[in-house]
Amino acid sequence: MVRCWWLAGLLVACAAAEPRCRQQLRHLQDSAGIAARLPPRLEGRWVSTGCEVRPGPEFLTRSYLFYANRLFKALQFYYWDPSCRDPSYSLVIKGKLRLRQASWITRGATEADYHLHKVGIVFHSQKAMREVASWINQTSGEGCSGFLPPGRSWAPGALYEVLSAKTERDCTAALGFAMHELSLVRVERHYQPLLQPQQSGSQLVEELYLGDIHTDWGERLHYRPTGYQRPMQSALHHVHPCPACGIISRADEHHPPILPARAALPMQLSGSWVSTHCEVRPAVLFLTRYFTFHGNNHTWEGHYYHYSDPLCRQPTFTIYASGHYTQGIPSSKVRGGTELAFKVTQARVTPMDQVTVVMLNSSEPGSCGLAGSWSAGVEQDITPTNGCLALGIKLPHTEYELFKTEQDTQERSLLYIGERPTDGSSPDSPDKRPTSYQAPLIQCAAASREFSNYISLKYVGRKDANGNEALKPLPVAFLLFIALLFLRWD
Repeated sequence: MVRCWWLAGLLVACAAAEPRCRQQLRHLQDSAGIAARLPPRLEGRWVSTGCEVRPGPEFLTRSYLFYANRLFKALQFYYWDPSCRDPSYSLVIKGKLRLRQASWITRGATEADYHLHKVGIVFHSQKAMREVASWINQTSGEGCSGFLPPGRSWAPGALYEVLSAKTERDCTAALGFAMHELSLVRVERHYQPLLQPQQSGSQLVEELYLGDIHTDWGERLHYRPTGYQRPMQSALHHVHPCPACGIISRADEHHPPILPARAALPMQLSGSWVSTHCEVRPAVLFLTRYFTFHGNNHTWEGHYYHYSDPLCRQPTFTIYASGHYTQGIPSSKVRGGTELAFKVTQARVTPMDQVTVVMLNSSEPGSCGLAGSWSAGVEQDITPTNGCLALGIKLPHTEYELFKTEQDTQERSLLYIGERPTDGSSPDSPDKRPTSYQAPLIQCAAASREFSNYISLKYVGRKDANGNEALKPLPVAFLLFIALLFLRWD
């Protein structure tokens, strides 16, 4: 009897796994009560919710204060390590911001102009001072070659000016510094349910999305963003719990935030992972993602749901892709990251609106599925045509990836996948491997090693790489029926 109850429970758990992931996707499509005001209200302090990773890599936290008179003071704290516990230097950025019109390119965003008045730097060690001074002395323009004389001793707390509008001196290029992120702005508001069992109701959460940073270091000084970075949150209205929020909001350029130590997690990909919110990529792509990794045979599946709006309510097309991946190795370039190679061998596309249908039916014959046969809501295999030229999909192909797993403050597992190249290309060679991450995915279903063969039931009705028909996914009701039969039989 115990054996059958165990089997019934396992059947129910496996059947519920995928619906939990789908439920999260439906939650995102409902926009989770998100409101975005145009133009946005920026007054107040906004802070990072954790250690951020920019292309390079650069590890940093941010604390930006916007005043009602349009002036701002931004603090950027840079670190040697991916946990943001070993500070290198801090930047103090002062200037003025003017919001303009709604963006014609990125729906839901507001364009802005900014003017920098001054930028100062505070070093937190002799090593940081020596390294940054070397960059500036070697690569900056006229007036910066003697920024700091060689051998200058580190003076704790000293602030050095690297940009001044008054004197027209700008020595920031060597740092890869630009504030173009301020040229694209979006503020979202939603309500978070109170987490304590004895409490009811919800609390306001405000998030500030600023423009993305170009993945190519050589382009970042000139790039005008069309996507977003990891959002900052209001120092007054942020998610709870958020230990980093308070630490960062209380910090200043002389006392950089030291974030709490976090245990390093082993890379455990097996299971299913889904987006936590509607994501925005450069070139105006709104999407949500849903991945499943099978650790027993190193295969993976991915669903990419694309939309035409920033709340992911108006679907345009869906891509399903699958393949296999290599054993991960620790990254030598991005501390805390794991390097993997992903082979994409199969893909299917489902157009969801008439615009996409027309585009696909207008594609060159043989370049994207069966020419002229596309219709809304109907999936088509693009593997026989080696991908889809109109959507930029090439099959088969290999991508060189960067992954990281960690837990959030509620001990939920998060998966960070490498940031896509800003220019829209693919990381199809080791030198194009990402050095920063996209928005995290949250684990919505764990893998069961004891029942790994059963998990393959979700492939039902599909064909494998050899053309053999796979199993069909069994509905939850049928699985429960089987479980009840076992119980009655026992």
